[in-house]
Amino acid sequence: MDDDMAPPADKILPPRAPRPTASGRMDALARLPVFFALAGKPVVVAGGGPPAVWKAELLCAAGAVVKVYAAHPCAEMVTLAAEMAQPDEGREGVIHLIERAWTGHDLEGAALAIADAEDDGEAEAFRAAAKGAGVPVNVIDKPAFCDFAFGAIVNRSPLVVGISTDGAAPVFGQAVRAKIEAILPLGFRRWAQAAQRWRGAVSQLGLSFHGRRHFWEAFTARALATPERAPDERDRAELIALAETERTAPETGSVVLVGAGPGDPELLTLKAVRALQSAEVVLYDDLVSGEVLDFARREAKKMLVGKTGYGPSCKQSDINTLMVSLAKEGRRVVRLKGGDPMIFGRAGEEITACRRAGIPVEVVPGISSPQGAASRLVTSLTHRDHARRLQLVTAHARNGKLPEDLDFKALSDPAATTVVYMPRRTLAELVSRLIDAGIDPQVPALAVFSVSRPQEVVVSAPLGGLAEAVERAVAEGAEGPCLVLYGFALAEGLAAQESERRAAP
Repeated sequence: MDDDMAPPADKILPPRAPRPTASGRMDALARLPVFFALAGKPVVVAGGGPPAVWKAELLCAAGAVVKVYAAHPCAEMVTLAAEMAQPDEGREGVIHLIERAWTGHDLEGAALAIADAEDDGEAEAFRAAAKGAGVPVNVIDKPAFCDFAFGAIVNRSPLVVGISTDGAAPVFGQAVRAKIEAILPLGFRRWAQAAQRWRGAVSQLGLSFHGRRHFWEAFTARALATPERAPDERDRAELIALAETERTAPETGSVVLVGAGPGDPELLTLKAVRALQSAEVVLYDDLVSGEVLDFARREAKKMLVGKTGYGPSCKQSDINTLMVSLAKEGRRVVRLKGGDPMIFGRAGEEITACRRAGIPVEVVPGISSPQGAASRLVTSLTHRDHARRLQLVTAHARNGKLPEDLDFKALSDPAATTVVYMPRRTLAELVSRLIDAGIDPQVPALAVFSVSRPQEVVVSAPLGGLAEAVERAVAEGAEGPCLVLYGFALAEGLAAQESERRAAP
């Protein structure tokens, strides 16, 4: 949730200092995705049936010298070997067909060994021979005898994407491959090839680490913007000229305020993901979920600068100072905030601090907590018959109490949907003041804890009874940031939810 939260003045809490945090440990991998460099290296394929044909062609495409041992090769293998007997333009690999059964000596010096075994006995014999020769082995369709597996491939070489389901669901893997094929332009092959050609020239420029990264980020931006065309010498000259200019310019950092959304990592924008993946330092709040933080580069330094409601909080001045000092060191700083940084996220104070220090600053908006709540509830916040206005307010002043300058007449408007941030401690007083201002106590209302997260809890009640309902929910275990919404525009969605609840078995 958008996170302008501070403890009440009557509750003295120890301040929290910004502190580095370790990257989350990687979840278990069924297989380690690695890419073998096989150009010019010998690879053994035992068996000449149709399953071995595709493996031989794949290995040849990777530049290997493929030796196929098969006493009775199928016609397709014979044809393939004849076509691939000599290197071709753009292809280093070759296939040599030896029409006899394999022996243990054939495996000596091989980079990889692949077999199309008829039964487990042959598979075990081949595996033992490969192990004895110190060669990684794969037995087609027999995972128990394999050191490595072949996955589905998306080929934009030298850009290659490998997909594995550890043999659990090959059809699923192929479907994922088809999805990636559809969204990965064919033209990326030419940009990846250009990167391969230009890398040496870029290395000779003597750029700093940041300079090299800036070059390849500019290169990537062009590739993403114009994937349909091949990069040319003009692109190369312009990018190198830009890098040369940056090499002589003083190194400057930057700050990007990024909205992390309400918690569900799938609600991150593509621009937010790109910002996280280019960050050198991520300053994040307690309200940012671990799943969102996982999108940051693993090498990025991550620092918790949290401000939690009614808990220890970092001083905003300390956060501003840290953010500016890191940027002055030439770092790319991402200030990662729950919800949208421009809605009760203290973005104004941080933008002002950056501008005063001459630090470039930009903002990547996020899905706000009200938007997240509305999507989860499948309820519109506006309705042409009930709500022609949406208003967002905080129920939490600097002193932790209900702000005295709230316009309770406006907040009691029956033709508006109202969203209240940070309402927990002041909700009862807020409702009382609204009723005094003339609002109907039967107005549909709800409170949402931990919007869009697995522990999300929704409490619905007429506005007049919402404070008591919220306290009961907290006593029963509801936790996390809380958001209150009320107005007649919510009535239809809440009625539909109640019908679904009653109809559920």
